Amino acid sequence: MLSKRKLVQLVEEKHVEGWDDPRMPTLVGARRRGFTPEGFRLFAERIGVAKSDSWIDFSILEDCMREHLNEVAPRRIAVLDPVKLVIENYPRGREEECEAPNHPQKPEWGRRELPLSRELWIEREDFSENPPKGYFRLFPGNRVRLRYGYVVECIGYAKDEKTGDVTVRCTYDPDTRSGTPGAEKVKVKGNIHWLSAKHSHPAEVRLYDRLFKVPRPGAGDGELVADLNPDSKKLVTAQLESALKDARPEERFQFERHGYFTADRVDSRPGAPKFNRAVTLRDSWGKSATS
Repeated sequence: MLSKRKLVQLVEEKHVEGWDDPRMPTLVGARRRGFTPEGFRLFAERIGVAKSDSWIDFSILEDCMREHLNEVAPRRIAVLDPVKLVIENYPRGREEECEAPNHPQKPEWGRRELPLSRELWIEREDFSENPPKGYFRLFPGNRVRLRYGYVVECIGYAKDEKTGDVTVRCTYDPDTRSGTPGAEKVKVKGNIHWLSAKHSHPAEVRLYDRLFKVPRPGAGDGELVADLNPDSKKLVTAQLESALKDARPEERFQFERHGYFTADRVDSRPGAPKFNRAVTLRDSWGKSATS
């Protein structure tokens, strides 16, 4: 959807926030979102050149961006929808460092330290009060591994009656620390990521998705605006690992399990970056279209 007339309509009617809105099919928008020149070159090579008009599925461009970002983006941890987890038998005031690779396929990039303490943040989707069949993450009585850390068992939870906020209560097995002898003696099916509540920091994260909900917006005599995707932008306050606090504008990362993100080139400030999701880890649109 590259018609200048239609793009002008989106900007003038304020369906987007300007020509550099990360959802816009413009070069400034793509750059701000976190798309890379290398990804565009790979896209051009992949689709080739045709003399006749043709439609190229947007997922091909997204796959090209994933392929390049996978090679160049360091891994970091972000909890986008945080829930507090308390390890009841972990000593108060104690802290220790766990190690995580900066890139699992590039050992030469080294490793980084992740502090672990008694209170952690985990993703809301990683805990269920009433788990469905086949759910292998945290629920009362179940055990999971904290990625790069220990195996924990959920012993209960507390819920705030006014807000509905949940605090998950667990115990840990001190003999199961990742990378130590005997760490695999306890077999679990679930593996979740986490951040120390004391050492993480909150930040605004923009979850961008496709601007339109159909492949050919405004086709025929249809109204372009009617095809806008109402969920093309979501703002969340996430908890990020401390290494991300110093991210420079346009610096790119893979947030483990979530996708590829870039520090916004306009709104980020020193020590307070804001992150835009460039692309998810897999094509969720293709999955939803076939389900």
